[in-house]
Amino acid sequence: MNLKDNKTEAFFALLKAGLWEQGVRVLPFEPLDFESIYQLADDQAVVGLVAAGLEHVEDRKIVKPEALPFLKKVFAQEGRNASMNAFLEKEVTRMRKAGIDPLLVKGQGVAQCYTRPQWRSAGDIDFFVDADNYLKAKPFLSKGAESVHPEGIRSKHFCVTINGWTVELHGRLRCGLSVRSDKVIDSVQADTFMNRNVRTWRNGETDIYLPAPDNDVIFVFTHILKHFYVGGIGLRQLCDWCRLLWTYRDSLDTGMLEQRLRSMGFLSEWHAFAAFAVDSLGMPVEAMPLYDPAPRWSRKASRIRDFILEVGNFGKNRDMTYYEKYPYLVRKTISFGRRCGDLVRHATIFPMDSLRFFPSIVLNGLQSAARGEG
Repeated sequence: MNLKDNKTEAFFALLKAGLWEQGVRVLPFEPLDFESIYQLADDQAVVGLVAAGLEHVEDRKIVKPEALPFLKKVFAQEGRNASMNAFLEKEVTRMRKAGIDPLLVKGQGVAQCYTRPQWRSAGDIDFFVDADNYLKAKPFLSKGAESVHPEGIRSKHFCVTINGWTVELHGRLRCGLSVRSDKVIDSVQADTFMNRNVRTWRNGETDIYLPAPDNDVIFVFTHILKHFYVGGIGLRQLCDWCRLLWTYRDSLDTGMLEQRLRSMGFLSEWHAFAAFAVDSLGMPVEAMPLYDPAPRWSRKASRIRDFILEVGNFGKNRDMTYYEKYPYLVRKTISFGRRCGDLVRHATIFPMDSLRFFPSIVLNGLQSAARGEG
């Protein structure tokens, strides 16, 4: 499969136009295969951004049959986002009345960094709480939930379904790639809760609290790396990262960011993903902290791009039917084999880090299997 063909380049041109609300010329990519472009956008959960990009085409008229699939998806996303925000407002109010003080991470909070937050593809609702609130929130959320998923004891991850919405409760946001990286993430978590280092999003009549930008950048980026190394990451998450950095470009503490990345051992990953953001997503160089123009980072970014396009958003393009066919231990064995294969592949991009992260990934997988999680 040629991942740099005409339709792929047209897709990225439209994605960049929608992400930054800027003009785009598409005649160099004619004939445009809108069906394939839509499929790529859907695989990566960025249909809304590509739809926005279609509005900025400067050298060609986009006719209704070409735009219709994108518009249908966007209208559905607008409705889902409105419903999710209403549920979120109600749920946060309900939790506060019960003495539970949640922060919102990822999702609808980061969506506010977009020009059109209602066009971002919504996922789950992720609440982030300290130790005391985690213990209080578990029974509170369980009461009246349609389903309660097995808890991730070590990861402090609890998931329920309420009124059709998936609500995830996080007592930790560790990425599980190394002890040193998780230690830094824990310190950022402590700063968030102990120092009340937060920002506010006014959702309807309710203030929703989010991590402060300097801390949120760490949570968002380490979440990207977690899924990049274990299972696959999509363009929506990288677009979120770009918009967060862009929105707070004038206030981020770059020195603290670099110190944290060095302490975690993630500086190489930051340079490579920064090159990807600039090269493939059109992130303005002046707004990308710690951007390094050295050609080697662009070469690594190109390999990252191939991997992202191949696996889809959170591995959407991968065959997951084995989850329905095989018993638990066989499923875990297949998943372990895939993770090993990904690490071998990532070793061509980050050779030392892939080797360094391997023990933690294996240990976490074995512990999860022993507890019957996942």
